[in-house]
Amino acid sequence: MSSSDIFTGETIGTAVLVLLGGGVCAAVTLKRSKAFQAGWVAVAFGWGFAVLTGAYIAQRSGAHLNPAVTVGLAIEGTTKWSDVPLYFGSQILGAMIGAVLMWITYYGLFKAHLTDPEVLAEHNGQEGMVDKSTAPKAGPVLGIFSTGPEVRNVVQNVATEIIATTVLVLAILTQGLTKGLGVSGTGVLMTALVVTSIGLSLGGPTGYAINPVRDLGPRIVHALLPLPNKGGSDWGYAWIPVVGPLLGGALAGGIYQLAFA
Repeated sequence: MSSSDIFTGETIGTAVLVLLGGGVCAAVTLKRSKAFQAGWVAVAFGWGFAVLTGAYIAQRSGAHLNPAVTVGLAIEGTTKWSDVPLYFGSQILGAMIGAVLMWITYYGLFKAHLTDPEVLAEHNGQEGMVDKSTAPKAGPVLGIFSTGPEVRNVVQNVATEIIATTVLVLAILTQGLTKGLGVSGTGVLMTALVVTSIGLSLGGPTGYAINPVRDLGPRIVHALLPLPNKGGSDWGYAWIPVVGPLLGGALAGGIYQLAFA
């Protein structure tokens, strides 16, 4: 696997992952969208299908698309540690590109949503519907780009991301124990189903980043884009969906070495 294979596969694959995953969040959030208020099940399946599409595109790079997966595979021994920085850089670049493409796709709807008096009044708590103490710096569309907790508790939020990411990465690492799964190509499908399951079962507390660049890349884009009335990017929370998944990926790699290697 060459450096160009890694860079091309991870950049394009992660861009598609974030484009489709962010796209389903935009679809259910933006008031003028045809899928407005479609709900959490749509989000969970949308992200699962996003992983499926991005991973099939990125097969030549190993389809990590996620620094937590890269760390887990490096500890397990499949990925060389010398390749880890290239994976990380390609993934964050791809995530930012995907977020920009999502914004372009929904440009008109973002503009309409962020200038809608009812949306702004609701977000500012003028109708008594928002407890601003739970999201003090989150703008009205930040959830389209990045994750955020329903209840802010650092220990719980970090633990949730560690647990969810450990499940994901361990499921990926153990695919090789099933004969023919990787060769048949159905390993990618299994991973997508695991992501969907995590979203439905473990995603409620924090929005399940389970991928540092999936959260950080779009959060940077949210901070930079010229969106009217977009509010803050909640940088005080931003370290949790980065550190939590990285710890989860490392934990999964360690569990694999102890239990299955």
